[in-house]
Amino acid sequence: MSDEINWDPIRDLAQRVLERSETLKLSEDTRALLLKSAREVAISEQDAEDALRTLPTATTLLREIRHRIGEGSRRLSRARSRAYELRDAGDLDGARQLMRDALAVEVVPLYREQAETLLDQFTGLSEVLATGRLNPDLPDRPQLAVLAQRIQQGQSLDFTEDLRALLRRTAPTAAISEAETEEALKSPEGAEAIMGMILSRFREAQSRFLRSMYRMTSLRDSGDLEGARQQMRDVLAVEVVPRYREAAEEQLRGLDSPPPEA
Repeated sequence: MSDEINWDPIRDLAQRVLERSETLKLSEDTRALLLKSAREVAISEQDAEDALRTLPTATTLLREIRHRIGEGSRRLSRARSRAYELRDAGDLDGARQLMRDALAVEVVPLYREQAETLLDQFTGLSEVLATGRLNPDLPDRPQLAVLAQRIQQGQSLDFTEDLRALLRRTAPTAAISEAETEEALKSPEGAEAIMGMILSRFREAQSRFLRSMYRMTSLRDSGDLEGARQQMRDVLAVEVVPRYREAAEEQLRGLDSPPPEA
């Protein structure tokens, strides 16, 4: 469904009508846009058709569409962010409950689909935690974190070929060489060690990048572009995780680009 939805036109219309006080003109194209957008936020076709009979009710329909898009997005973003925090802390039950809470009130199909996907993911990770068996349909790094949690709980690590393959895939994402990985995979103890290294590098890289982004944004907004650039240079001076190096380089390129013309 997400591939079919583009809410930019309805957002633009809402901004012009609801914020700039432009008159809503119920042309054929505008009516089609309102009907399509209403369906996408779970407003029935009959209710939408009724609303389009007069300009005031059509404006109310536009306002409700914008509200559902914005409120659903904010609600899901908050729930997802908190759920990831709980997942990373090992509280998969709490993460699942957040998604259930979101689904209990969400009506927009796109947001429901995204919440259901996350709920399925957290449920799958709970099964990995309980059994130690990897799931090829789940993302790699969260499964590593769950396996590490099993070890912390005193469970033994099943040194399977699936685990070796998982570590071979994820080690390069943490800038761990193939030679170092293969050496570690000679024993269960080495596998546990490299698993911990992967997770530790990502935790540290994420924390470092987010702190620097906060400081960079503050400096940029205060007009200190050189100070903002230095924040990203400082990240690049120590960062080894490719994902966060690329993110810092992208931010630095943005700061080095000339500002858009007014």
